[in-house]
Amino acid sequence: MQRKKIIIAVAPVAHMEKQVPPQVTNPVDPKRLAAETIACWKAGASLVHLHVRDETGKQVGDLGVFSHTIDMIRAESDIIIQGSTGGVSTLSLEDRSKSVNEPRVQMASLNMGSTNFGDGVYINTWDDIRYWAVKMKKFDVAPELEIFDLSMINTIVTLAEEGVLDHPLHFNFSLGFKGALPATADNLFRLKQALPPGSSWSLLHEGMEDFSLLGVAIGSGASAIRVGYEDGFTIRAGKYATNVELVTHAAMLITAMGHEVATVEEARSLLQIAKR
Repeated sequence: MQRKKIIIAVAPVAHMEKQVPPQVTNPVDPKRLAAETIACWKAGASLVHLHVRDETGKQVGDLGVFSHTIDMIRAESDIIIQGSTGGVSTLSLEDRSKSVNEPRVQMASLNMGSTNFGDGVYINTWDDIRYWAVKMKKFDVAPELEIFDLSMINTIVTLAEEGVLDHPLHFNFSLGFKGALPATADNLFRLKQALPPGSSWSLLHEGMEDFSLLGVAIGSGASAIRVGYEDGFTIRAGKYATNVELVTHAAMLITAMGHEVATVEEARSLLQIAKR
């Protein structure tokens, strides 16, 4: 088996609407968030996924707290900063993509269509996607293409043919959201088989209680896996962990499966992100 470099991404802050168990502390405070990000980087994470929030954790359109958090992260770490264009659909298109305006953001999530989330609808229209994709290209921010169902892969192919998206394409299978594709190995395989040639892919497991599906992803050719409180709080059912412990466990899983944890420099190369 060929040894691969696998990227560990961390999303350290749980969504505000997610019930946070008393056994863990959600790092919404900027100083704590920066400290946890730096600790996760030291444990093996090469990419951090951040939303633009205020000091209470609420998603906002103001970059003040977001940029201050990056100031503290950058004081000690060169971890890749990935901004989010996801989150609250009620924000304007500009506010949802405000993270792209921060010059230290090197990559951003780009949701590739609308889907049911719980009892609501997560709205990402074709024109929304084009707006964010064009903005990312303008600011030289690499898009991570978020996939919630199989049809979204065809959306990406169409937008690439239009020239809105550039190759190479980096997909992130976002499984487990209520109303979207369940987090199963069968669904992971279906998505992988539908990818256009030359693409790379990673896995996000919403509601993750253990690392079993991440292991399936590693064994199936994923270039990256994601952990952190935005996705789940436990290493296995009932065993709560810190964000750092989740990253450490991911690194142990990668090496146990015969692969290597990618450094930041290697992750930039794999994702073709220019160093700033």
